[in-house]
Amino acid sequence: MDPAFEAETLHSTGIYAKHPVAFVRGEGATLWDSAGRAYIDCMAGHGVANLGHAHPAVALAVAEQARRLITCHEAFYNDQRAAALERLAHLRAGLDRVYLCNSGTEAVEAAFKFARLSTGRPGIVAAMRGFHGRTLGALSATWNKHYREPFQPLVPGFRHVAFNNIQALEETVDDHTAAVVLEVVQGEGGVHVADPAYLAAAQRIGRERGALLIIDEVQTGLGRTGKLLAVEHFDLTPDMLCLAKSIAGGIPMGAVLVGQAVGGFAPGTHGSTFGGNPLACAACVAALGAVIDDRLPEQAAEKGAYLMARLREIESPLVREVRGLGLMLGIELRRRVAPYLDALLNLGVIALPAGLTVIRLLPPLVITFPQLDSVIEALRTVLAQPIEDSDVAA
Repeated sequence: MDPAFEAETLHSTGIYAKHPVAFVRGEGATLWDSAGRAYIDCMAGHGVANLGHAHPAVALAVAEQARRLITCHEAFYNDQRAAALERLAHLRAGLDRVYLCNSGTEAVEAAFKFARLSTGRPGIVAAMRGFHGRTLGALSATWNKHYREPFQPLVPGFRHVAFNNIQALEETVDDHTAAVVLEVVQGEGGVHVADPAYLAAAQRIGRERGALLIIDEVQTGLGRTGKLLAVEHFDLTPDMLCLAKSIAGGIPMGAVLVGQAVGGFAPGTHGSTFGGNPLACAACVAALGAVIDDRLPEQAAEKGAYLMARLREIESPLVREVRGLGLMLGIELRRRVAPYLDALLNLGVIALPAGLTVIRLLPPLVITFPQLDSVIEALRTVLAQPIEDSDVAA
């Protein structure tokens, strides 16, 4: 037994279902386990490794900054934080103020607080199938009862409406609504892409009724969908935009980009001990530079179109639909996907679920075309072979 298996089994809480693999090294879209076997990573840490693993620019920035200064609270100014803020404030016109934190969930929580602070209203409207995090506020906006029910009662004031349903927004957003929170592509909810008309309506309805629009780009941001930000596909400028996952190349970091309609800020209204620390900020500056210099949004668009076309060529009665945007793809099956994910892992391909019946592919944007071909062949193989204990989906 690998020593990591024994130690983690003995000392971890058990809240993660673990695969019997210990990864010890990564480069690009490849991971190596403790036995030296290579795997093509189409999980990327749930969308963290857009740049690939151990990107040289990020590794160098982290190493150099760690020798200079690791922590510096936002009560003081810092050169690396200033550089990161400047970069982030120029990602989308109209969103030129930035709150820094440590994760996507924290970014979403902050956005909810800012919405209530700015509007003086309590209500948050979220979408069915949406996923926004696991802390109590973010969990209140998350739809899946599997995540919610053990922790009831949750934060009051949250309502859920059908995704891509304009009429539902019209009927629900009112003068008690502080914000509407949406994903441009619902990742955890099954890789469902928003209709352009729906997003435009969400922005219009919010402005008409004094409710803010929060777009959660924790998973879709920074090149994943074929644009630097997914809102660019829809010419959408929300009042707040949440980022995390790939923002610092794998170092924990989150951010809320804030527009001029959001106000009420004063010292002490919110805060984070580690938010904006110099180490994460140095990684962020390096990661954002690499996204642009390596043309990762363009790579995601080209590789995503190729992967989508090739996946749709797979002739299998198991496949209901292939959908997605850029290198964020879902393969919906007529059966539960867990056994197929295990079979892919045995073939050296790491993928993840999006619900019970969708195989989700979130490879690093630097994945090569030969690696994509290997992923396609692995999928073709597992979808063609009989796999037991895979119940037919409803």
